[in-house]
Amino acid sequence: MQKRFLSPIAMATGFLVLAACGSSTTPAASNASSTAASAAGSAASTGAPSSADLSVSSGSASSGSASSSGSSAESAAASSSADGSTAASSSAAGGGDPASVKFDGATFIVSSKDFTESILLGKITGAVLKAHGATVTDKTNLKGSVTTRTALTSGNVDMYWEYTGTGWITYLKNTKPIADPTAQYDAVKKADVANGIAWLAPTPMNDTYAMAIRQGVTGPAAKVKTLSDLADLAKTSPADATFCLESEFSTRDDGFPGMTKAYGITVPTANIKTLETGVIYNETQKGSNCNFGEVFATDGRISALKLNVLEDDKHFFPNYNAALTMKK
Repeated sequence: MQKRFLSPIAMATGFLVLAACGSSTTPAASNASSTAASAAGSAASTGAPSSADLSVSSGSASSGSASSSGSSAESAAASSSADGSTAASSSAAGGGDPASVKFDGATFIVSSKDFTESILLGKITGAVLKAHGATVTDKTNLKGSVTTRTALTSGNVDMYWEYTGTGWITYLKNTKPIADPTAQYDAVKKADVANGIAWLAPTPMNDTYAMAIRQGVTGPAAKVKTLSDLADLAKTSPADATFCLESEFSTRDDGFPGMTKAYGITVPTANIKTLETGVIYNETQKGSNCNFGEVFATDGRISALKLNVLEDDKHFFPNYNAALTMKK
């Protein structure tokens, strides 16, 4: 499970970082971002890491004649076109090996949020850039989405991996997500140009929010398969509608407040336990503090701890495809 999770992320990250930061100087990077999406999708279905996955993510890179002019993250992001797309994701002549891209003399400040997947993406990004000659300052593991986003918009960091649904709902203040993931990405990318933020090509993984329940639960909660079922449980057996949530999810419009409003769920405050993200999975599996826990859809602990994800039958939660965001 871990191998299947890491391989597509590492490969997509490596290609997209090289595409983003090398697009203005090397033909090798011109079509790397589109290659990354298809390659990552293939890796996710097979579970087998490619040579690009191993060499790029581990920090080794083959030498080549292509060399960047020492451009910083600012100049790399400045190569974005007016609609927010990058030169790297456009169709361009050329080809070659993205591992030949060099960033000698370039400096980057790489950031991330404070949960495992985001930190992992940030660490891989930093390793890729270092392997290709850049000087990287690691500012991963910032507390919360808003803090990390503010660091980017203020210029305190150069890049971090963000999620399309978070950008659309939390930062751009839209209230209704777009069901089609491609249309959602296109909309957030276009709208964020006004804020000076460039979105690179997205990865196939959709790290959306979800609610989960332990396998083998007994009593009224055993009948809950969908979020609509959960709403019915809250009405007929409120003592069984207990939740473990992280603090951010408990306040976000695309989190618990929005979900309960969309499904008509009303529960007493005493039914909600606010916990650290990593603790929620184990507590949901134990069932002593809560029957239902907030989870991330791509997290390997869902299957490892034998949790069942409830169907979002009203399609409330947005798509959360990850993409590298950069200050233009």
